[in-house]
Amino acid sequence: MHSFNSPQRTMNKEIMALALLSLLLLSSTATSTDPSVIIVGAGMSGIMAAKTLSDAGITNIKILEATDHIGGRMHKVSFAGLNVEAGANWVEGVNGKEVNPIWTLANQLHLRNFRSDFDNLSSNCYKQGGGLYESSVVEEAIDMVDKVEGFGEKLGAGLHPSGKDDLSLLAMQRLMNHVPTDPVGMAVDYFTYDYEFAEPPRVTSMQNTVPLATFNNFGDDVYFVADQRGYSSVVDHLAHQFLKTDKEGKIVDPRLMLNKVVRHISYSGSGVTVMTEDGKKYEADYVMVSVSVGVLQTHLIRFKPDLPHWKILALYQFDMAVYTKIFVKFPSTFWPTGNGTEFFMYASERRGYYPIWQQFEKQYPGANVLLVTVTDEESRRIEQQSDDETKAEIMEVLRDMFGKNIPEMTDIYVPRWWSDRFYKGTFSNWPIGVNRYEYDQIRAPVGRVYFTGEHTSEHYNGYVHGAYLAGIDSANMMIKCIKKGMCKFLVPAKFT
Repeated sequence: MHSFNSPQRTMNKEIMALALLSLLLLSSTATSTDPSVIIVGAGMSGIMAAKTLSDAGITNIKILEATDHIGGRMHKVSFAGLNVEAGANWVEGVNGKEVNPIWTLANQLHLRNFRSDFDNLSSNCYKQGGGLYESSVVEEAIDMVDKVEGFGEKLGAGLHPSGKDDLSLLAMQRLMNHVPTDPVGMAVDYFTYDYEFAEPPRVTSMQNTVPLATFNNFGDDVYFVADQRGYSSVVDHLAHQFLKTDKEGKIVDPRLMLNKVVRHISYSGSGVTVMTEDGKKYEADYVMVSVSVGVLQTHLIRFKPDLPHWKILALYQFDMAVYTKIFVKFPSTFWPTGNGTEFFMYASERRGYYPIWQQFEKQYPGANVLLVTVTDEESRRIEQQSDDETKAEIMEVLRDMFGKNIPEMTDIYVPRWWSDRFYKGTFSNWPIGVNRYEYDQIRAPVGRVYFTGEHTSEHYNGYVHGAYLAGIDSANMMIKCIKKGMCKFLVPAKFT
């Protein structure tokens, strides 16, 4: 390992940093009987934080949302006569020992959903050049992944809980002498890791994902939401519980302000001032920032004074992953249908090249729609090319799988989350080396500036339920400060 500082100097720096953080009693004086709060962002975390504050009697709030709708990365779009989900699409973690709060809400709203069945995936793996692989070949690759993950669970159980000995998923694979390089192995590897975390094994933390808390706690089942009201109706439902509506149920509460792009947040010991792109100024006692970690890594929002270096460093260590669900429509069905055919894979020699497919025989009967998922570098590449170029690539892959005589697609929808300045990606991923210490830093308030979002959820980052629980957690931190004067937030020393 290269060293650019003397050992003593490096140690002194670390001691100073730890001392500063151990003294990080980020406090603000409890305010008057009617404290005011600005919430930046009306996604799941922002709305849940606002609801939690409101339930606690803190109702002098303003919610500033950059777009023309609430829900954030839970967002339906119109595609070929259907409403489909551009972002979050599944309730992940169902039928386990604990009940996923999003599953409870989905059932209360009677959201139309379907259990995703991946059990027959081994019989639906297509070769580059045409034809299917023998299911035994794919099952062997799946069994090997299970064996490696079993090893990873045992290894992780013996590591220090602080994460100081964390490994990447790739290092875990190397320890088992199994790094897939053949098309089938790479496709199964992609399905296991990239399809879940939106980033490859080389950057994803083993200790934070093996086992994965979502499935370990809430259950292994996942349910695809195909309700024409949209998955964001869960957020609407929560918002309706504390915001004023008209007779038709439309939110008319003046505290929710859409198309308000926050560009500046000034903060001091006495309050905060928020400036929006339209030149308007809003003042309050506190601000809750619920934008994505991807946005916080850009300069869309300027803080005055600048956020402290420890906060910026923590934010920059997290990854904002990109998970792209491309919907395509055809005049007729040419792919297999029936039981055991919902998901299929394309095993290309180029890892991550249009690998995971889903057909919607049950979810959208007669629609002739397919979904193909890409992530990470492929997502960024595709976002920078035209839809016609993407359409041509997809048609070439489908002809490779199903023959030259398939019909031309009639519609395509390509989300561009990475290019969108209000999101800069789809969800956070914990890379190697990020642990409880950085998690405490990323969720810690800076004076009267509080932070929430799925990236502040220690165990469920990247998930809808993580965003939901993070909104409650961050709001309760603020409530303790406002109501009880408990405004101190201690970040324990690293590796404790």
